[in-house]
Amino acid sequence: MMRTILIDDESLARDIVKHYLSSFPDIEVVAECSDGFEGLKAITQHQPDFIFLDIQMPKINGFEMLELVEKPPAVIFTTAFDEYAIKAFEVNAVDYLLKPIEQSRFEQAIQKLPGRLNSGDNSATQELLDSAALSPAQNNRVVVKTNGVIKIISVNDIHYLEADDDYVKLSTTEGVFHKNKTMSFFERTLDPGQFIRIHRSYIINLAQVTKIELKEKDNYIVLLKSDIWLPVSKTGYVKLKAALGM
Repeated sequence: MMRTILIDDESLARDIVKHYLSSFPDIEVVAECSDGFEGLKAITQHQPDFIFLDIQMPKINGFEMLELVEKPPAVIFTTAFDEYAIKAFEVNAVDYLLKPIEQSRFEQAIQKLPGRLNSGDNSATQELLDSAALSPAQNNRVVVKTNGVIKIISVNDIHYLEADDDYVKLSTTEGVFHKNKTMSFFERTLDPGQFIRIHRSYIINLAQVTKIELKEKDNYIVLLKSDIWLPVSKTGYVKLKAALGM
């Protein structure tokens, strides 16, 4: 028996999926969720084999929800926004069903499940998240979970980012948060007109810069509005000067 969860803010869409699933007695729906917060809780509680997931939902979207799952299950996307279809197929997601979903197309998606579930590989889901993060809809905020609480951070509130072992530390207007991503990921996804990597361990928000000083021969430091001094590498200094028009 395969276990699944339906995560979609439209009750009619969930009803259609349940109706189609009635033809597959070996698949059990263990939970229904109307937003990403509920979906995250249900995945943690039930540990499904796969999920049906809408992308555009209130509060946090489907991609952001998946980022918060420690071991994301296999995913069949169900959404009306076909702009995401290419991304989903490029990274070999189980399937992508465009609403309104046709039954024959639904059955094709179900037939793809056994091979994907038996592989036990969730790398495609992670690649999908990295790819989706490059879209404008994704890179204007960062969703984190700290002490069981989900926090949505606008990138404008980020002062700087710092490498911290397997995490990146985000210093923000409201405090410090950690995200299980790499510095390279943020360097690729954040707006290069707003964020500059000044050092292998630091990315800064240009709007926070107040002063650049020469510390010693060829070694510079930058002062942020939060009264934090950060080191600037030679390569970082070149990027910083160009970004500031110096």
